[in-house]
Amino acid sequence: MMNLLSLCWKPFGHGGGDAVSAAGGREGKDGLLWFRDVGRYGSGEFSMAVVQANQVLEDQSQIESGPLGTFVGVYDGHGGPDASRYVCDNLFRNFQAASADSQGVVTPETIQTAFRRTEEGFTALVSDLWSTRPQVATTGTCCLVGVIFQQTLFVANLGDSRVVLGKKVGNTGGVAAIQLSTEHNANLEDIRQELKEMHPDDPQIVVLKHGVWRVKGIIQFCQNAY
Repeated sequence: MMNLLSLCWKPFGHGGGDAVSAAGGREGKDGLLWFRDVGRYGSGEFSMAVVQANQVLEDQSQIESGPLGTFVGVYDGHGGPDASRYVCDNLFRNFQAASADSQGVVTPETIQTAFRRTEEGFTALVSDLWSTRPQVATTGTCCLVGVIFQQTLFVANLGDSRVVLGKKVGNTGGVAAIQLSTEHNANLEDIRQELKEMHPDDPQIVVLKHGVWRVKGIIQFCQNAY
């Protein structure tokens, strides 16, 4: 069986109260908080929590475990839940397919291929729905993925979310926070330069607005950089 554990957070499908999941650990709802305490996956244990900030939860997250190792995804949606839900439903499937093409070996290229196929799929969906649900075109999502494969951690980021590793500091009982990814945020000079190089004919690709650099003067993060 490919998935020992499959979880895609869609809290509005869950009832209230606490329950014990099939993967172990208590899960439940407390106000705007949905949580799962320590559960099991292929390489150890995990816990997850989602705090709702909007009337409709725009964010999604998932953990998958099986022969390809452990796959964790966090999708920070904006403008609505359509893009993040699509990514949650399709990114891992595309990752499985890309890994199968490479004889079951996980590489940076297989993860990048999964990202690209998912983006192409969502773009095609937007085109198909344009006449009936044009608002889907205004939604988007950041995409943060970690894959543990044969004792190697791969990290992929699209947008302005961040992966932070907590590492025990000797026998002190303390924990050090180690940043593992860099955001695609227009406030970073390298990202502004990258955007200008990608769009040399658009003088408004990055605009300083109220002291904050924004893509086209609208959003801070860039989703078309890998």
